[in-house]
Parts: sequence; structure tokens; C-alpha cells
Amino acid sequence: MRFEAAELFAQGVRSPQVAWPLRVSSRKSAYDWRARWRQGGADALRSKGPSGRPSRMKPGWCVWLAAELEKGPAAHGWREDQRWTLARVATVIARRFHIRFSLAQTWRIPRQMSWSVQVPGRRAAERTETAVAAWMKETWPRVERR
Repeated sequence: MRFEAAELFAQGVRSPQVAWPLRVSSRKSAYDWRARWRQGGADALRSKGPSGRPSRMKPGWCVWLAAELEKGPAAHGWREDQRWTLARVATVIARRFHIRFSLAQTWRIPRQMSWSVQVPGRRAAERTETAVAAWMKETWPRVERR
């Protein structure tokens, strides 16, 4: 979009007329782009990269973390419940790399690794697979016919 603005500036189009077709919500952006374009040409309009603080989680660490998460929580001492929680992931990272992340930041790390939240399906504690199979074989066909 900024490069389209640079082309329009080169054609002599004024800043307010540049903002409207590019759907820039603020005409100030177009004025700022024009000032940068005048100083350094189209190269001055290039992105400066992502904003914000760089992550303390190094790229190579994600490979290690993925391997550790694949082993499951039991491999890290949580035997009672075999689900990963954000607190557990944060603990594994802290033990290995001596870096503490908030739960909000810990939530971002698996997402950057293309992991998603997995919610277990609900099932009754009293459920018996043999009884379910028998019901599906005997009772369900009668119910379905109605």
C-alpha cells in the first residue's frame, strides 16, 4: 500500500487524494508517507520490521519444546492428569531455560508452533463400551425406524 502511495506521489497526486483510494483511515498517514517519500524515495516507505520486543524464546528452543510436549505430561512428573495446561508448559520452559513467562505469553508459544487447544470430548464416567455397542446394535435400529 505504501508503494502504491509512492507511485501516486510521483505522479503528483496530493496526499488527501492518495488516502481515499488506498482506504487509509487517517489522512495523516498519507502526509507522513509523503514526507518520508520526499526524504528517501520509495525505499523510505519500506517496513521497518515487526514492532515490539523480540521474544526471549529462541527459534531452536521451539523444536526442543515440541519434542518435550510430545512426550506428554507424565514424562515431566505430572502423572494424575495427562493434559498440558499453560502453567505446565510454562514450568517445563522455566525448568529448561530458566526463563519465566506469563500465562498469556505461554499461550502464544504453542500457537506460534501451530499447536491448537484440544478439548477432550465429554463422556459419562459410568459409560461402558460394551453396553453402548449393544444399545447401538439392538435398540437404535428400532428408534431410528420410528
